[in-house]
Amino acid sequence: MYKKEYKYLSKWIDRNAEQLSEWNQYIWNLAEPAWREYESSKFYVKILKKNKFKVKKSSAGMPTAFSAEWKNGSGPTLATYAEYDAVPGQCQAAVPYKIPRKGLSEYASGHTDPHSALGISTLGGILATKAVMEKYNIPGKLFFTGEPAEKLRGSKPIHAANGYYDNIDAMISFHPFYMLPWCNTVRWDIHCGAAYSLIYRFECKRPEQWSEDPNKFSPIPQSHADVRSPGADEALILMYTSSKNLRDNMLPHSGSWSMNEIILSSGQATADNLPSKISELQYMIRVPTIDEAEKVVNVLDRNAYAAAKMTNCSFTKHWVSKSRPGIPNHIISELVFESLNQVGPPKWGSSANKIANKIRKNLGLKKIKKPFLKEISEIINPKKADAIVRNNLPPSQLNFTSDDYTEMCWHTPTARLYIGRPMLSSEQDIKYPDWVMNALGGIPETINPMIFTASKTIALSFLKILKNPKVLKDAKKEFKKRTGGGINGKDWLPPLCDYKPPFEHRWPDYFYTKNKKKWIV
Repeated sequence: MYKKEYKYLSKWIDRNAEQLSEWNQYIWNLAEPAWREYESSKFYVKILKKNKFKVKKSSAGMPTAFSAEWKNGSGPTLATYAEYDAVPGQCQAAVPYKIPRKGLSEYASGHTDPHSALGISTLGGILATKAVMEKYNIPGKLFFTGEPAEKLRGSKPIHAANGYYDNIDAMISFHPFYMLPWCNTVRWDIHCGAAYSLIYRFECKRPEQWSEDPNKFSPIPQSHADVRSPGADEALILMYTSSKNLRDNMLPHSGSWSMNEIILSSGQATADNLPSKISELQYMIRVPTIDEAEKVVNVLDRNAYAAAKMTNCSFTKHWVSKSRPGIPNHIISELVFESLNQVGPPKWGSSANKIANKIRKNLGLKKIKKPFLKEISEIINPKKADAIVRNNLPPSQLNFTSDDYTEMCWHTPTARLYIGRPMLSSEQDIKYPDWVMNALGGIPETINPMIFTASKTIALSFLKILKNPKVLKDAKKEFKKRTGGGINGKDWLPPLCDYKPPFEHRWPDYFYTKNKKKWIV
């Protein structure tokens, strides 16, 4: 079925393979961190406009987000998206040994998942779909969004709250494989959970009130010999340590969950006898349910109040993300998995094997015939993969791991696709350093097979949806059943976002001198 159309879109991707690879290299080398992806988003906008998409920049008030649409008559609206944020502290060159990208510190950002290849894979898929729609005059609409700050679960809750996903008929969410057994498959019943992220800001606004004798005045407000007020740094330390100490009491024995904290730089380095005026501590809470996220935040609020009182400070909360857990759609997921079976898993050839063995050699390991993890070239049935994951979860836990594609699940039938990314064989329980995976995601010979496979799978899935109206009808019926009537149905979870885009915070970033791009440590 659809043999000539599939042949055409497959050949389109093959013909444009070199271009897709070059695009990925460009985004990968930019490696812009969350909320600071200015050049990356600009690059996508330029390509989409060149391909006749109508593009809206800074969508939902986010400077590095966008939305784009292309129409060919009246028909269903199909969507996917790009991510392009990189991770601080993961700077690695596209070479088989450990070294940061030229001119940068190892503490600069780099692509880990890699989101660079994620975005180019979906871009290739949607452009191939457009090409086959034009060639065979297939009616429909394509919708493509640029989603910054996924590592902070940033943009999708905001896009969702602003209605960007409300009029989509079906969505494909793609991600490079990151954990077994979800490799070359789709998620079935177990989708990602809820996540809350927020910043606690401590401020020492009245240090003079700390003095034990309010009538005692120094010639200057804080002399070098005087007792000084505690400040924002002390508040942050108390918050950090008390929350770690209470972690076991927040959600004991309630399934898999995690809470990570990051200290944001305040730029107040000094040797003077002055209290720090401001500090910021960010938390990311990943849990199966919204209720659990609320419980953790309640504990953090109490800790922040106590820390502020003890250190002569005040505190405020600033939301980064409130993200819902995901729900399945078996109809769309089954179709996407069928397309993956038709395309076949990615394969790595002799040139990729040589690079993999060079990495092994540089790690002091021997050369082997098959240096890549065997699962990255194998397809696994979604139900089988779910069953394996289910074995390690409490029976009551419905959601597991973290990603904000879950926002789209509440607005349109959504499939979550995984394609194998390059990973080295793990014989003898070898633990590879982080730079290995980061390098493999940037070397064309090792990352390209994943990009091309994902692009073809996405394009073929869209083609099948466009050519088979019954699939969409059944998928929407399932969506309504799971939400109790669709958007605004009795079982539907509305967007949780009640905050402005948080791009104004002190997020890690590059800075530019006259001749160089450097990293702010």
